[in-house]
Amino acid sequence: MDTVSVRPPAVECGTICAVAGRAQRDMRGWAEEYPGLFSAKPFDAALYSTLSLAMAFSGPWFGAEQLRMANKVCLWAFGLDWLVDYVATSPEEVDGIVGRCLKVAEGAEPEEGDDLTLMLAGIRDELAAAPAFGVLGPLWHRELRGMLEAMLREAHWKADRVTPTFEEYLGNADNLGFSFAFASHWLHTAGSGEGLDGILDEVAEASRSVQRVIRLINDLGTYERDVTWGDLNALLLGPDRAEVERRVAELAARSRELIAPLRDRAPEVAGYLERQMDFCAGFYQVTDYWGAL
Repeated sequence: MDTVSVRPPAVECGTICAVAGRAQRDMRGWAEEYPGLFSAKPFDAALYSTLSLAMAFSGPWFGAEQLRMANKVCLWAFGLDWLVDYVATSPEEVDGIVGRCLKVAEGAEPEEGDDLTLMLAGIRDELAAAPAFGVLGPLWHRELRGMLEAMLREAHWKADRVTPTFEEYLGNADNLGFSFAFASHWLHTAGSGEGLDGILDEVAEASRSVQRVIRLINDLGTYERDVTWGDLNALLLGPDRAEVERRVAELAARSRELIAPLRDRAPEVAGYLERQMDFCAGFYQVTDYWGAL
């Protein structure tokens, strides 16, 4: 095979990287605006760069403004993950984080100095003004709650020294936050929301299926870091690498089956979900988003 000819056109790659560059500058601005959330060492320059590239290559038909919410929510979720997994010292602290986030998501004012909920309130207000909020707002709230509850569940597993089964762990994939970030992006880019009622459940099912794939791809690529940082990982729960890889292949095939009917009715949604899954498959073969502790 001629490996040069099968590479994506340089012009297309240049445009995508330019969009990612604008997003990276946005991320650095958000990090400066909320220093209490992003001042830890693992929030290095490469994290902002690789996150912005993941969004840009997953939706190359979107401009920087269309991808801005995906970037902002993903970065916020990384800050949340850092507080839950590495700053909080007990499930009770995590429960407090969850409670504050849920209250703000429902409309409460964030506490002064709480950068986590201050940033979330800005996201909430911007999405609430989107034309599609009446249709997709309930999905956004549901995915946020699902992610927060999954994080709390994992915090209890760690504190109680409970080793979940592989299936229990995979069933808690909302902890990853992909479906929440996707729901935010979809709401931001869905226009008026007209006609979305008919595909809402199908898209949500496809998103959660992709989320399970990415959860396991992430684990395959971050095993050494998870061991060092004390995180849960599918490879610590019984299955060996070959078994997890087989499960990834099965779940990816199922995800493509769920995405296929959406190609005609919601081509941008279908394409974005599939490209996110495929981007992660390539990305985690080489590196991880987080910087060193």
